[in-house]
Amino acid sequence: MSSIKLVTPIPGPKSLDTVARRDAAVSRGAARLTPIAIASGRGATVTDVDGNTYIDFAGGIGTLAVGHTPPEVLAAIRQQSERLLHMCSIVATYEPYVAVCERLNQLVPGDFAKKSTLLNSGAEAVEAAVKIARAHTGRQALIVFEGAYHGRTNMTLGMTSKYALFKKGFGPYPAEIYRLPFPNPYRRPSQMSEHEYVDYCIAQFDHALVAQVAPEAVAAVVVETVQGESGFLPLPPRFAAHLRARCSEHGMLFLADEVQAGMGRTGRLFAIEHYGLVPDLTVSGKSIAGGMPLAAVTGSAEIMDAPHPGGLGGTYSGNPVACAAAMVALETLASPAFLARAQVVGERMRGHLARLQARFPETIGDLRGLGPMLAIELVKDAKGREPVPELTNAINAETLKRGLITIRAGLYGNCLRFLPPLNISDEQIDEGMTVLGEAIDAALARRA
Repeated sequence: MSSIKLVTPIPGPKSLDTVARRDAAVSRGAARLTPIAIASGRGATVTDVDGNTYIDFAGGIGTLAVGHTPPEVLAAIRQQSERLLHMCSIVATYEPYVAVCERLNQLVPGDFAKKSTLLNSGAEAVEAAVKIARAHTGRQALIVFEGAYHGRTNMTLGMTSKYALFKKGFGPYPAEIYRLPFPNPYRRPSQMSEHEYVDYCIAQFDHALVAQVAPEAVAAVVVETVQGESGFLPLPPRFAAHLRARCSEHGMLFLADEVQAGMGRTGRLFAIEHYGLVPDLTVSGKSIAGGMPLAAVTGSAEIMDAPHPGGLGGTYSGNPVACAAAMVALETLASPAFLARAQVVGERMRGHLARLQARFPETIGDLRGLGPMLAIELVKDAKGREPVPELTNAINAETLKRGLITIRAGLYGNCLRFLPPLNISDEQIDEGMTVLGEAIDAALARRA
């Protein structure tokens, strides 16, 4: 039985009206990727204001690992909202805040005493982690990587790559941020094997510790375990191990940004678990609270206690309703059954995408990711590998017309990323991937 149900052309008249109102009332800087207006969601589907139901392969850009409106999360929100909507953790303590921190301290990798602090968003959490790292080390410099996305505050924009989309016109940015190459095996020099290329990137990192910044000046090496906006590039294991070793050697903190890659998205609760490495600080966000705004920084108690009292916090950070949602979401996300299913979802999606790559070998240049966090990179031809962002946009438009929501990624805007709710069914995966194949066919036919 089909999950997609279309009753009007896409977008329908009510969506067009709502989106027109948005365009008239909302700053154009607040991005809008589709022309539809959503009224409700359940599991892996959403329904727009015209009554059209779509399969959602975007998942709130990774925020809905446990699905749209999960009943257990809704029940926790209702119960908490009837008791306490807000207090501010600076003013007084409430149990849900403490419970979430206790649970994260148990779940985050590392066999040592841990503490956590809660924020509203991934960007806030990354910025808090930077403050914690600087307070603990007494150092100022940060090492970040090309292709990184860490947020849209001034601090995190300074750390973020992809200049034209995110940073243009918003400077100046903070000093003492050093950006180094991130290994992208698909775009390595043609004369290098993948092993040689990773060796080269390791050598570049070590060279930068002499040529760009001394390690004794570096507070933290900040890295996404799987880069998100750059097109789902996983850390190569040898490169990751080298970063961890250099951090340990020089007293630099290894800071894992798991905002998009964490919370079951790669088939493990934290993506860094695939590597057997333990960060000094781990940043969580997006799916942590089942769709409610919440993020966290977790690390060793000694490091987390470095900031002075009052140095961390915010009015809404760790709101009790978001915390109540998080406690339920975390129980689902950390359960062996959920993580096993996430791995099955990843295998099934990868199989479909591999078959599409074989069907469109000149168009789908690369298929990559970790577990169910997957992306395809679209190119003009297989040999030249020239990015074609206009094709990405065309495919997204064609999938939407057919009832599937997909979104782009990549430094060049030429990747399709897949972040469906991880409670998606096999039938919904198959239906969505069939639509994707039809959309690629249609988009290529239009370009011919």
